[in-house]
Amino acid sequence: MEQLKRYNDYPREETNTVVYETAREVAVKILNRIERTDSYLDKLLDFELRNSDLSKLDKSFLTELVNGTIRWKVKIDYVISQFYRGDYSKLDINIKNAIRLAMYQIMLLERVPQSAAVNEAVEFIKKLRGQYLANLVNAILRTAIRKLNFVEYPSVEDDPVKALSVVHSFPTWLVRRFVNRFGVYETEQLLAALNDRPRLSIRVNTDRISVDRIASEFESRGLRVSRAQFIPNFLYVEGLSRIGELESFKAGHFTVQDESAGLVSKLLDPHPGERILDLCAAPGGKTTHILEMTNSNVDLTAVEKYENRARLIQNSLDRMGYSRAKVVIGDASIYTDAALFDKILVDAPCTGFGVIRKKPDSKWKREPEDIAKLNKIQSEILENAAKLLKPNGVIVYSTCTIESEENQDVVQGFLSHHSKFTLEPADMFVDRALVGRDGFIETFPHRHDLDGGFAARIRKNA
Repeated sequence: MEQLKRYNDYPREETNTVVYETAREVAVKILNRIERTDSYLDKLLDFELRNSDLSKLDKSFLTELVNGTIRWKVKIDYVISQFYRGDYSKLDINIKNAIRLAMYQIMLLERVPQSAAVNEAVEFIKKLRGQYLANLVNAILRTAIRKLNFVEYPSVEDDPVKALSVVHSFPTWLVRRFVNRFGVYETEQLLAALNDRPRLSIRVNTDRISVDRIASEFESRGLRVSRAQFIPNFLYVEGLSRIGELESFKAGHFTVQDESAGLVSKLLDPHPGERILDLCAAPGGKTTHILEMTNSNVDLTAVEKYENRARLIQNSLDRMGYSRAKVVIGDASIYTDAALFDKILVDAPCTGFGVIRKKPDSKWKREPEDIAKLNKIQSEILENAAKLLKPNGVIVYSTCTIESEENQDVVQGFLSHHSKFTLEPADMFVDRALVGRDGFIETFPHRHDLDGGFAARIRKNA
């Protein structure tokens, strides 16, 4: 093991000469990009899935590898540090991520033979840097396999924040926030739920197909289907892949959307004939849900700041056959319109801590100061929405985070400065089990088995 201390004396090979071929090697490539840049995991993964020559099975394996390794990065690094005595932070990025990837398989993927995880990592390092470092990586991983059950983790009794951070692989600062709010026991439940593999939820367009029929279609393919708990036209489907290639998807029979996001449109309660503004509308899931709920008989404007994301909304509208909705590229905090709206949806930009199980890289990309910055942006957008609302109109403010500063504080701050606006209890529109004491929708992965989210319905008095 002491040989590893001499790593930095070994001549380095330029990493841009590396050819990434297997699923594990492409996974290393993606992990490298995430560590070196601000790139998002879902976009990098989508690019590789669309452009690689990997088989369907290998693409599924690639998805599991990168999501799992990112999700459990802190715990993996902690375990590696028990068996590596050099300066781990100075390892070549390809070598570091190859070891991480192998350790994820060894620690958390029971169906993958440990020998296969080790051998592929060793062969990759051998191809990249030669036999010397391949032998050293082999030594680390083989030792880890023998001694994995003897690794001692930080004690919850001695330092609960550090222990939960390591064992559940979350940033220390975020764990501390959760512990201060929820306590140690519930925080552990929350972190465990946020680390679960996400379930695939779809919203069935009942104007085009019944829930029973599409459920039967999926079941006939051997897929497991279950009904959603809170919204009748939502289903959970296990094993559904290559969704964009399905004829039923192309025909607009269903849309991928979490049930918690569907609750927001239910709270808005759109009606035919209304003029509706969907601010911060990309990727368009709530936009198309509003149109489904009203048989497309509304005057709907969807606003999105960035052109590439605005195209996502238009693509969804085209797929669903909704031609009347208007997509506008604009800043939600300063957007203006010639006429006022009956209802406005403010699905505000946020930290996204409620959807970490779908986007595991998001917990590493945020910093504590981001919450205050987002609170300011969220408040500015809500203020602007108020100017665009008719008397007796309704604003629904929503996020996909569980942070009070981005949720309750934004709404209460707004109401304290606007006497004409009042909060309407959400349990008039959704299941009371999802509504907190203050009348807001609040969903939590560990309590409701939904993505974490928040929504408030605010009415402007005439």
